[in-house]
Amino acid sequence: MSLISMTGFGSGSAAVNGNQVYAEISTINRKQLEIRFSLPREFAPFEHELRKLLQSKLSRGMVSVRMSKNVSGSAAAGINRERVKALIAAAQELGSEFGVDGKLTMAQVLTMPGVFDDSEGATQVEEDVRSAAFTALDNALNALNNMRCAEGRALAQELEQRLRILEELHARLLPFTSGIEEQIKARLLEKLAAADLPVDLQDERLLKELLYYADKSDVTEELTRLSSHFAQFRNFLNDTPGGGRSMDFLMQEMFREITTLGNKAGSGEVAEIVVKFKTELEKIREQIQNIE
Repeated sequence: MSLISMTGFGSGSAAVNGNQVYAEISTINRKQLEIRFSLPREFAPFEHELRKLLQSKLSRGMVSVRMSKNVSGSAAAGINRERVKALIAAAQELGSEFGVDGKLTMAQVLTMPGVFDDSEGATQVEEDVRSAAFTALDNALNALNNMRCAEGRALAQELEQRLRILEELHARLLPFTSGIEEQIKARLLEKLAAADLPVDLQDERLLKELLYYADKSDVTEELTRLSSHFAQFRNFLNDTPGGGRSMDFLMQEMFREITTLGNKAGSGEVAEIVVKFKTELEKIREQIQNIE
């Protein structure tokens, strides 16, 4: 079965020359694809490409991405040591002058402008971090999709069970199509007789009216279309990835058909079946809101 849930979580990491990147992705259901990033500022130049990677593998849902990095000591080759010394000295001098603690942590120093120079070493670190970022995000995407597919399989099994319930209710409605014209004609004649209105079965106009109302009450077409919708729905369960929108549309069509059928039939027994049918449809619609 190929259903994919829109709810899931995945994490991944990657390291290139000791420069490590971590990625976490969480998704919830949305009609469209919405992506929100929480990234280190150094990732800004290639955020658009990270977004394109997500768009290539996800089609719907609210996607939240959090990424972080850990640059190894080997990155020191790309650090402007003179700049670091100057920053530390300036902080200590200002601390002594104003009577405050002038110590800087290395984490603070590494975030200051000019610490990483434009040397070949710094450029290599940037390339390593960039490469690790894409690999980490791709690993997180794979983990996310594994979870979403597993949940999709569980959803498909439950939807198949509910579809069978609809088919059973549909089968209970089929007997009401047998001889329905005669039943409608009989009910109309009874009403005319109860109202003390003259009934002439040889009157062509009366016969045409009886046939007209009998035809309007025929539910054969609705039952036939419901059977077709069942087949389409099962195809989506088994063969069509990304069919959440189409399944939702089918549910609307089934609801319309069963409502029309209930209005036409006017039977207490039919009304009871129709209510049960609509209840199952609502349960299915709730579940398919979470399908990609």
